[in-house]
Amino acid sequence: MHSTGMIAGGVLHGKGPSWVALFLLRSTCLWLLTTAQMKIPPETVQKWANEISEQLHAVALKYSGAAILQKKLDDVEPVIWIEDVDGAALVQEFAEEIEKMLGRKMKSVKRLADTAEDADLYHDFNASLEFDYFNSLLINTLDEDGNYVELGGEFPLEENEHFNELQVNTLMSNIQVPTNVYNKDPDILNGVYMSEALNDVFISNFQKDPTLTWQYFGSSTGFFRLYPGIKWTPDPNGVVTFDCRNRNWYIQAATSPKDLIIVVDVSGSMKGLKLTIAKHTINTILDTLGENDFVNIIAYTDYVRYVEPCFEGTLVQADLDNREHFKLLVEELHVKGEGKVKPAMKEAFRVLNEATVNIQGSLCNQAIMLITDGAMENYQSVFEEFNWPEKKVRVFTYLIGRDTTFAENVKWIACNNKGYYTHINTLADVQENVMEYLHVLSRPMVINHDHDIIWTEAYMDSVLFNSMAQSLLLMTTVAMPVFSKKKETLSHGILLGVVGTDVPLLEVMMLVPQHKLGAHGYAFLITNNGYILAHPDLRPLYEDRKKLKPKPNYNSVDLSEAEWEDAEERLRTAMVRGETGTLALDVKVALDKVKRPLFLKHDYFYTSINDTPFSFGMVLTRGHGQFMFFGNVSSEEGLHDLQHPDLTIADGWTYCETDIDPQHRKLTQLQAVVQYLTGAEPDLECDEILLQHLLFDAVVTAPLEAYWTALMLSDSGVDNGVETAFLGTRAGLMRVARYVSTEDLKGRTFLTPADKANVFTVDHFPIWYRLAAENKPGQFFYYVPADNINKGKDTLVAVTSVTVTKGKKTALAGAIGVQMSLDLLERRVWSTAKQSNDTDCSNVEGLCPLTCESIDINCYLVDNNGFIVFSKERSEVGRFFGEIDGSVMAQLLKLGLFQRVTLYDYQAMCKNSHHHSSGARSPLSSIHGLTAVVRWLFSNLLLFLLEFNICGLWHNDYLVDAKAVYHASHKQKKVESMVPCNTEYPGFVYDATIRETNSIIKCGRCQKTFVLQQLVNTNLVMLVVQADCDCSRQYTPITLTPREVKYILPGSVLEHRSLGLHSLHMAALPSWVGWYFGEVFLELAVCCFLFISQPGWGDTDMEEFGPSYSNYQRQNVLCIYRYFVLSTERVYCLIRDYVCFAPDIECEMFVKVCDGLRFKVM
Repeated sequence: MHSTGMIAGGVLHGKGPSWVALFLLRSTCLWLLTTAQMKIPPETVQKWANEISEQLHAVALKYSGAAILQKKLDDVEPVIWIEDVDGAALVQEFAEEIEKMLGRKMKSVKRLADTAEDADLYHDFNASLEFDYFNSLLINTLDEDGNYVELGGEFPLEENEHFNELQVNTLMSNIQVPTNVYNKDPDILNGVYMSEALNDVFISNFQKDPTLTWQYFGSSTGFFRLYPGIKWTPDPNGVVTFDCRNRNWYIQAATSPKDLIIVVDVSGSMKGLKLTIAKHTINTILDTLGENDFVNIIAYTDYVRYVEPCFEGTLVQADLDNREHFKLLVEELHVKGEGKVKPAMKEAFRVLNEATVNIQGSLCNQAIMLITDGAMENYQSVFEEFNWPEKKVRVFTYLIGRDTTFAENVKWIACNNKGYYTHINTLADVQENVMEYLHVLSRPMVINHDHDIIWTEAYMDSVLFNSMAQSLLLMTTVAMPVFSKKKETLSHGILLGVVGTDVPLLEVMMLVPQHKLGAHGYAFLITNNGYILAHPDLRPLYEDRKKLKPKPNYNSVDLSEAEWEDAEERLRTAMVRGETGTLALDVKVALDKVKRPLFLKHDYFYTSINDTPFSFGMVLTRGHGQFMFFGNVSSEEGLHDLQHPDLTIADGWTYCETDIDPQHRKLTQLQAVVQYLTGAEPDLECDEILLQHLLFDAVVTAPLEAYWTALMLSDSGVDNGVETAFLGTRAGLMRVARYVSTEDLKGRTFLTPADKANVFTVDHFPIWYRLAAENKPGQFFYYVPADNINKGKDTLVAVTSVTVTKGKKTALAGAIGVQMSLDLLERRVWSTAKQSNDTDCSNVEGLCPLTCESIDINCYLVDNNGFIVFSKERSEVGRFFGEIDGSVMAQLLKLGLFQRVTLYDYQAMCKNSHHHSSGARSPLSSIHGLTAVVRWLFSNLLLFLLEFNICGLWHNDYLVDAKAVYHASHKQKKVESMVPCNTEYPGFVYDATIRETNSIIKCGRCQKTFVLQQLVNTNLVMLVVQADCDCSRQYTPITLTPREVKYILPGSVLEHRSLGLHSLHMAALPSWVGWYFGEVFLELAVCCFLFISQPGWGDTDMEEFGPSYSNYQRQNVLCIYRYFVLSTERVYCLIRDYVCFAPDIECEMFVKVCDGLRFKVM
């Protein structure tokens, strides 16, 4: 049998050797291909890296002159002294300066108000008055005969630097009248004639406070008196739509804070034009509200419903976001059924009464705005129950349409509840009729003569000069109401108008000298609502089709959205309360187009600005931000060194005040300093401390000019590719030497005024200065500048810091560097990173001879943030290395050589390609709600698993968001626009303690090897990577693309903006989520639904449906806010939205965060 078996085996082998042999051969070949990999000798790469490092350091040191400057500073150390910066004292000093400045503005406005009231008191109304005035639209306009048109006489205009280079008349004001207001109406003529008295006060105010900008009087009759006078520009259709009575400053000054409930009839009788008028009326009312007001909207037919279900039964702040949200929902209103006013009015009274009892809302005026086409009765019983006899809630009624059958009832409702009745026939009637309610609400103020000064939120007003882009200036307005003091009308409470002046916030922040705050320090200003007025990270504009436009929510950016590291909002809370104090935070700051994260320790100092609703804060950075050094030099010596042609100073800083005397406004800051020091302009007000720093820095840095000149004139000349040497000091002084002609410069815009990121500005130091500040003195930081100044990617910058030391204190004196073309670096690398063919390879294990020019390897120089400084392909320079080779970057992250840092942007703009829900919602039963929840959860799970990077299952960096695909079963429409959003984006930082590494990456049928070697005394590493192993199928690129973060169910337009939930999104999930997510998924879907349908949901419910899980697991699974379930009668906003895992946060904290949401949860 054995023998036979052998034969049989042989026979079988003889018949089938082909497939067995081939199989074995193929397996052997695959094994050899897989196991055999290229060997890159680390010692060769180390030698290259050291040589390149030495060459780069020699070039940077020689042509920057850093050693010369540091030696000069060392030589003068005996005559300098270093002082601690007292942040607490400094914040008080700055706050007092701001208070004085704003106080001058308030006094100017008060003088205007007093003058206007006195002028009205002594003016008798004349119905037949004939009076010619300068109409700003018609001035300097000639008719066909060459004569000036009526109201358009000669009005001299000249360009003025103080008013944004506009053509103005500083000797006179003029009048603007909207197109829809007759410019010779008796009310207009009498008001204009009376307000002529303001001209002298305008001029006097400007002389007393030359920093004043626009001053104005907005009349309740519609005209607008503006100083200085200008030529008004109509829109392309020749229409002037600007109406001062619609402006926020007018509305806020004319009325006190208020709570409004808008009740709108959407029954079948309101169809067609009536509904259009009603919607426009609601939107116009919303436009009259500000951030100190509170509002809600109720729509009624035969039942009552809130236009926003999540706001049911409550009042919400009428900030810009909420107003715009309401407008979107109002557009989706549709008519149906029979109108029943009574339940809607009861609900409105109930909400307002509860707000009063619970001390919520504005705690001031309360009103109901009833918009309807008629009322069957007067509903006296409702008012008797809720509003009489006190009549604390005013009721304003708006009768829509031509039908006046039930007009008497509608009028009775208003007149018997201290309101106002208006009849609106057409869209053109809406504006004037809506504004009447403001006059009614202002009556108590007028009668009591309450002259409350108001300050508006930040805004960009381009309406005044709609054809001039430079008028997009962030500002605030201080305004005051003007009342009639005539005895015969005093009891009527007549509002004459509002006076005000604009205050550019740049002018306010210029009172805070940047040199006292240090390289990373800054100042900011917020309102008592927590909204930012001024902050270096506030970005009010966005680019749309190559045009800059204001963001929709630019003036309602919360402090927590800029200072997002303060997750507990301690800073915001204290400042909103007007407290004075300090706070220390560890923060991540992103520089250079948010590409380079820095880890800093910030000390915050804050206090309130007296007599204003503002709070001021400032930041000092631990380290160099704690110290300031001083040194004395003579004015003569400093003045000589200050007048070098290649020296500039920060023109945005205030060395000398040039805005007080009109004769000084044409002076640059450097010219003003020189004239002050030479005695030519002794009356200039200058910052003596800053001038002392400036003169000292000019003397200390003067030897660099001679050094750079000597290099240019030397026999050996300047190395080809070295283009610019530069330095900057803490006093805003810059010296720049161009080694080549302007025509030959690769970095032509670098350090020019157009390159704002790299010059000293009013609120920040240059990028290169800040990067050098965090680098070791004498060690150069190399980087490729951002694309906007380096579009050809052919420029490299090397910069280092210089310091002074006294005892144990070290202060930052400045930064110095050199800018060179990338050609120089490439020549050095190509000449160094290669071995000749006759290289002795006997003791080398791996490829030898080795050269970066070989097609077998790719060589890179990468900076400490992962950006490519050198590559074979010039197009790859400046790009993030992870985008080029995701496999190597993933391995570097895994090995800990690079650390991923997650950063957030709460002022981002995203393309809105989502479907926006319409208001035509079909009803869903509870069963349908459960089905929808399960469908959504499974959809997310499926896409989550499809997009999950299996290779990085156990690493947070590779978690990818599952895209939500579920949309509610109702009408959809595509929206293609830019909308405000929240995004997160990654940053990467190299661990400089790791000098070298090499590794192998398995990629299917091949293995990729690479060697990393740090370049000594630089922020660069050299990477040599095997080129013939493609890992792109196993490893996707790692990009820096921002990812939109949503804290709520897709499809909802509500967003959570500032509750510190930064750790709750998918990218922050821990590694165990991969298996745990699938294990608990079904139970989670069920428990989420059952929790929301039972009161008192919590850990006991989780115990019932997940008994096999540990307390730790149950504690860290929480279903958070909100899923919409629609029923036939009402829309319930239920607790549900996201599945969150966070093992480092207690469940109680989640509950606390959820309870903090302002949305009403049913």
